[in-house]
Amino acid sequence: MKDTDLLNLLIGKTVSIAIEKGIIRSKSIIVDATHSLSRSNPFSPIEVLKERARQLRKAVYSTDENWKERMPQKNEDNDLEHELFYCGKLEKEIESDEVLRSMPKVKEKLNMLMETMEDTRDHYTLSKDPDARTGHKTADTSFLWLQNPYRHDRRRIITAAVVTSGEKGDGWGELKID
Repeated sequence: MKDTDLLNLLIGKTVSIAIEKGIIRSKSIIVDATHSLSRSNPFSPIEVLKERARQLRKAVYSTDENWKERMPQKNEDNDLEHELFYCGKLEKEIESDEVLRSMPKVKEKLNMLMETMEDTRDHYTLSKDPDARTGHKTADTSFLWLQNPYRHDRRRIITAAVVTSGEKGDGWGELKID
């Protein structure tokens, strides 16, 4: 929720009703957290273009391996203008084949590449979330995330919530209320 005061008001009202009805009796509060993915894009525009081009080539090759000889030479450097030029040549080559460009899986990937090229040309910048952090669930996978600590009683009724940056700890485990 964008309005955190509204969230606190709703949680506060819920907790007061639960206390009034005798649902919450414990004076212990447990602090826990859950990770949520960040909307921030960890990739630069050139990385996104390279990935979209790769996905398009893969879709084309899955229909006909002979297309490998028709594809323009890939851009191997990290120059954004060179990548845009390559993607433009790739688009024109695939657009020149009416049968290929009408195949749903190719058409979808081609449209994604074209949209990415347009966004990049229009100086579209993907949002960067300064609070997002890279997390690792396994040694091979990473993701951008925010941490959402919340407090709850023993019956798991949430009594408070806050969004923090990803590197923050879960808290102290269990707190006693005086």
